[in-house]
Amino acid sequence: MKFIISGKNIDVTEGLKTAIYDKIGKLERYFTPDTEIHVTLSVEKDRQKIEITIPMKGNIVRAEQVSSDMYVSIDLVEEIIERQLRKYKNKLVEQKQSAVSFSKNFIEESVPDDDEIKITRSKKFAMKPMDPEEACIQMELLGHSFYVFRNADTDEVNVVYKRKGNTYGLIEPEF
Repeated sequence: MKFIISGKNIDVTEGLKTAIYDKIGKLERYFTPDTEIHVTLSVEKDRQKIEITIPMKGNIVRAEQVSSDMYVSIDLVEEIIERQLRKYKNKLVEQKQSAVSFSKNFIEESVPDDDEIKITRSKKFAMKPMDPEEACIQMELLGHSFYVFRNADTDEVNVVYKRKGNTYGLIEPEF
């Protein structure tokens, strides 16, 4: 993995770099050696924030964490990224999508599938082409509560959104 570390209102010390390499470096078993990991550290008053962005072919894995201590934020964000990757891997295996950025060991590792995506509500309403399930996966990887995308089947702009109870909704255009 190739780390690109930057800081906003903070000097990125060797100690912070070492903590990032040690903690986030644990994720290298999931990626190919040429995968880039963008790490941004920032400080605002008592808020110590870390943002991790991992661009992959067709998708982005992103997480951020804020605490009063940067080392705690680093520990917490690693757990979030790992959880997102496991969830994403399950969907890749199910949908047999391209997994070019992931190592073969990670793809072959068995993981129980307890996070199946089910769209429970659909609305009619007047980007990159993808199906709604892929949009839900992308929304989860970004950590957002909704995601706008171009439906690959209909070529219409759609929105998926997160509902209470860890369910998903889909908004489709109506003319």
